Amino acid sequence: MSARLDAQFLTSASSIEDAPRDAVPEVAFVGRSNSGKSSVLNCLTGQTKLARTSKTPGRTQRFNYFEARNLGRLVDLPGYGFAKVSRRVTSAWQRNIVQFLEQRAQLSGLVLVMDARHPFRASDLEMMRACESQQLPVLALLNKSDKLSKSAKINSLRAGSATLASHHLESAHVLTFSARSGEGADEARDWIRTKLQSP
Repeated sequence: MSARLDAQFLTSASSIEDAPRDAVPEVAFVGRSNSGKSSVLNCLTGQTKLARTSKTPGRTQRFNYFEARNLGRLVDLPGYGFAKVSRRVTSAWQRNIVQFLEQRAQLSGLVLVMDARHPFRASDLEMMRACESQQLPVLALLNKSDKLSKSAKINSLRAGSATLASHHLESAHVLTFSARSGEGADEARDWIRTKLQSP
C-alpha cells in the first residue's frame, strides 16, 4: 500500500499572477465541478477536510496550493462546466486554468478528475489537449467507479484508453478510481510522486 501524501494548506490565489514565486515542482488537480475533485484530493492525502467538499458543485473558485512534505506541491484548480454561476464567470475560470497549464513552468503533471459515468466531455478533452501541447503528463482519473459494475469499469477503462489514442493524447494515462473506496489511490499516489520527483 502506498503511503498517503502528507500535505497541508499553503495559500490561495485568484490567478497565476498571485501564485507562489519559486521553482517548487507541482502537480495540479482539475475537473468538472461535479467530478468529485476535492474528495479525490482528500482521499490521496488521507484527510477529510484538506480540500473543501460540497453538495453544491463549483465551490473551488480559486487556485489552492498545498505543501506535500518532501515532495513539492499539490494545486487544486477551479472546477469548470457545471457550477451554478454565470457563463461569463465559468469561461473566465477555464481561461485561467488553461493559462496556468501553459505558463506555470514548475508544473510537472496534471490529474484530471472525471465522473466515470460521464467521462471525456468536450471541456475535459480541451484540458487534455492544452496539456499535450505543453508535453505535460496527465493522469485521467475515472472517479466514482464504485458506482459502476465490474464489467462497466472494464469497459470504461477500455473506452478511456481508446479515447486517448484516437485524440493522440500520448502524454496521458487513464485509471479507474474511487474516492469512497480508495480504488486506484495507490497507483495515483505513485504517479504523483514520480512526477514531483522527476528532474
